[in-house]
Amino acid sequence: MNIAVIPARGGSKRIKGKNIRAFAGQPLIGYSIRAAKQANIFDAIVVSTDAEDIGEMAISLGATDIIWRPPELADDFTGTTPVVQHAIKTYPENAEFVCCIYATAPFLSAVYLNQGLELLSQTADMQYAFSVTTFDFPVQRAIRMNGRGVSPVDYAQIGKRSQDLETLYHDAGQFYWGRRQAWLDHHPMFSPQSIPVVLPHYLVQDIDTEEDWIRAELMYKAYKEHIDHD
Repeated sequence: MNIAVIPARGGSKRIKGKNIRAFAGQPLIGYSIRAAKQANIFDAIVVSTDAEDIGEMAISLGATDIIWRPPELADDFTGTTPVVQHAIKTYPENAEFVCCIYATAPFLSAVYLNQGLELLSQTADMQYAFSVTTFDFPVQRAIRMNGRGVSPVDYAQIGKRSQDLETLYHDAGQFYWGRRQAWLDHHPMFSPQSIPVVLPHYLVQDIDTEEDWIRAELMYKAYKEHIDHD
């Protein structure tokens, strides 16, 4: 059995009502629910929330179940893993694979959800498979503020050509497949037992501030127009 768990608490501070705010014409959480449905690999799509308006909206958009989150898991400091653990323990059936899908991932594609499950299920010694993408600038050439000037973070790398530097990746913040026990045991996500599912950079956009929201919405509209014209 496979279940998707979409964490979506109320009370977002930086973007009010973020999870159900209209993004390019539909509630933001709707994109995650739609991608999970299109993947056709989930026996249940569960939304973990503390807010009635989010729960009602999620069900109307196609989520199969709501798990009501207790107050101690609905503050600004609770991480993702305890929320997923609570959902696993609360859901009445045992799932072999659990995929945490963020509610703020409008570029999420069913193709990569399927790829993550396939990669994880074929490797018995691996615990997770999650989305990653490349940095859009060589991080080895980062600089820091130094008084009124700047200085390289790494003097040995700053003068190298981009093509001579190692390609580095970061968490894309879209989805995290995991074995049930890996979640429950709090097995570390960033470890040699996690499989990277590499996304193209243009399908990744954090939405943490109003500026992020505007940029993501513009990118999404351009992306959708491109897809529709192909």
